[in-house]
Amino acid sequence: MSAGHDLSRWAHRHQYGTGNAAAERGTRLVMWITIATMLVEIVAGWWFNSMAVLADGWHMSSHALAIGLSAFAYSASRKYADDPRFAFGTWKIEVLASYTSAIVLLGVAGAMVFGSLERLWSPQPIHYAEAMGVAVFGLLVNLVCALILGGAHDHGHDHGHDHTHGHSHDGHHHDLNLKAAYIHVITDALTSVLAIAALAGGWLWGWAWLDPATGLVGAVLVALWAKNLIVQSGRVLLDREMDHPVVDEIREVIAALPTSGKTQLTDLHVWRVGNGAYACALSLLTHDADLTPLQIRQALGVHEEIMHVTVEIHRCDIC
Repeated sequence: MSAGHDLSRWAHRHQYGTGNAAAERGTRLVMWITIATMLVEIVAGWWFNSMAVLADGWHMSSHALAIGLSAFAYSASRKYADDPRFAFGTWKIEVLASYTSAIVLLGVAGAMVFGSLERLWSPQPIHYAEAMGVAVFGLLVNLVCALILGGAHDHGHDHGHDHTHGHSHDGHHHDLNLKAAYIHVITDALTSVLAIAALAGGWLWGWAWLDPATGLVGAVLVALWAKNLIVQSGRVLLDREMDHPVVDEIREVIAALPTSGKTQLTDLHVWRVGNGAYACALSLLTHDADLTPLQIRQALGVHEEIMHVTVEIHRCDIC
């Protein structure tokens, strides 16, 4: 026996409320800002012969692609929100986009390493004053973009709490698609800071090697951020949620049933279907003739993050 909420209706209402709308608008705006800045930095880095500025520009080009992917994911998720072929909604389109963005970040880190090593072996003269101006401009743009995405995150976070009523598990309800876009912007800002530091060192003290050396440092940090994002998004894509606190909460509800002495939980599967929203399928062995799936769903209803419940009951009059 099984029953559950109307997930497609819930997905449309819960996932595409004011929180995600703000995230989509912010992501699109940041995408266009990033594309414009990318073009300025690539041309300036090539013209002034600064590896730091050029690397920042190409780095930003990959971010423009990844942030555009994030914006596309929001659009696709909204477009197919009511499509019955998506059994548990379209949230994983956004998670897949964040995973892809993380892979792009790893590619960026590799390109930064290659370019920096090349400049270490074959130093080139740098127009420090001009390159410094471009790097400062890139940093200011990245800070503005970070503020835009940070505001969208705060809006979505506050909106999300309206649905959890105290049962949210901090650290597990993040919009991974928005987080991916935010990390891309922050890594851009970091690259700009490193470029400014490297150019200052070369300009003031003649340390030309500092320009490519900071590129290597930036590449390591970018790779570490990418790894963290891959782990978080991969966890969702692979449905690796059985160590989440909500699993223990479900077990506690079953153990606290009035018929718990007559009922045993024999199988449980929990997976995430949205930001802070979970589905579960469970099997019970009982010799309580009056136990029904409706009672189980009502008992689990105290945890509003559990949006879909499938219950299978096996009755045993002998055990």
